[in-house]
Amino acid sequence: MSTIPYPKSGYAWFVVGVLVLASLVSYVDRQVIALLVAPMKIDLGITDTQVGWLSSAFALFYAVAGLPLAWMADRFSRRRLIAAGIFLWSVMTVWCGLARGFWSLLAARIGVGVGEATLTPSAHSLIGDYFPREKIPLAVAVFQLSGTLGTGIAFTAGGLIVELVGTMPPVDAGILGILKPWQLVFICVGAPGVLVVLLMLLVREPVRRGVVKAYGGMDAGLSPLLAFYRANWRTLLAHHIGFGAVALAGFSFVFWTPTFFYRIHDVPAGRAGIYYGLYFLTFATAGTYFGAWIGGRMYRAGHKDWPMRGSLRWAWPMIPLGIAAPMVPWVEVAWLLYAPLMFFINVPFGMSYGALPVVVPNRLRAQVSAVYLMMGSAIGTGLGPVLTGAISDNLFPQPDGVRYSLMLMMAACAPVWLGLLWYARPHYARNLREAEELDLVVTTP
Repeated sequence: MSTIPYPKSGYAWFVVGVLVLASLVSYVDRQVIALLVAPMKIDLGITDTQVGWLSSAFALFYAVAGLPLAWMADRFSRRRLIAAGIFLWSVMTVWCGLARGFWSLLAARIGVGVGEATLTPSAHSLIGDYFPREKIPLAVAVFQLSGTLGTGIAFTAGGLIVELVGTMPPVDAGILGILKPWQLVFICVGAPGVLVVLLMLLVREPVRRGVVKAYGGMDAGLSPLLAFYRANWRTLLAHHIGFGAVALAGFSFVFWTPTFFYRIHDVPAGRAGIYYGLYFLTFATAGTYFGAWIGGRMYRAGHKDWPMRGSLRWAWPMIPLGIAAPMVPWVEVAWLLYAPLMFFINVPFGMSYGALPVVVPNRLRAQVSAVYLMMGSAIGTGLGPVLTGAISDNLFPQPDGVRYSLMLMMAACAPVWLGLLWYARPHYARNLREAEELDLVVTTP
């Protein structure tokens, strides 16, 4: 057992704070597009399915790029990798504002996805080396809390910007040409991200802890990762796909809710974004925090299957709420139902990410996290918006079709995540017991 001490608690939490700030910026840049559906459709002449692809292309390339970037994070400087990613996704967000057609906007969204793929796997790996094992789930949960905060800020700030510039005439930007208000929104939210790069470079690279010879230790290539998945496939695949099904329903609502209130209840897009953002900042954030808090209590109480048990026990109300909220005819009741819906749909995300670092060896943490992000992004962010848009275009083409699409997505996802998380409970418990018995050692980065 190594005697090398962990970094001081204050500095470790400072690093988490920097990572949270980077994550907030990333979520604003990825989510603000949901507020701009109506003007983009008019100016670019695109369908709901194509709008869905703008989100799904981001997610798919975010997922595909994640694994090789995570391999780099498990071997090279994680802070430099994150800094490069922040710079890339910020520039690509600005490029979204300069797009002149669907394909150029699609290419820019792909660039945003590749840049943001650097963050989460590297952050999980860093956190695993800054904190003792028993504190890792809380630190990871705090980092993941930035997802709900970032989404809330994206919709709130984005809604305010849309309200501010939405009535402005097009702006002559010289060599950049004439820019419409929706293009200015992308530029306004993308440009400040470059400043976060400088803050990220202040973070120190910690020593790597928990490097074991099992599953290949420090060997290069995919062999150690594949060996770990072969040995633990029941736990990992049920975890990835089960929580991915929650994300499939969740991200369908995240992307299409402002459009839902605009089309069904005649709420202006900017105002719908502000209201929805405030819901995310309060109820969704509370749900994520509650998931982390109750998960930690269950872990300390000896429930080795805490991520699955906690999600099954506390997240099921999202199912009736997600079916009812799109269907009620009164806007006040819809907003009322959205409050608990946003809470319960985010409870599993307070547990899903923190479940991985405590059962995965150090040299595989970023890669396993990337595989989960790859599958979760492909299932949730990748399929959710485009499937919802395709259902609206093809099955319910009338103006109120989006309400039926959202309801069907929730109803279809429920049995998948309920069944898989139930199946994963004993297998995860076994993996956690094995991880707790490892004699961990430390190596330099």
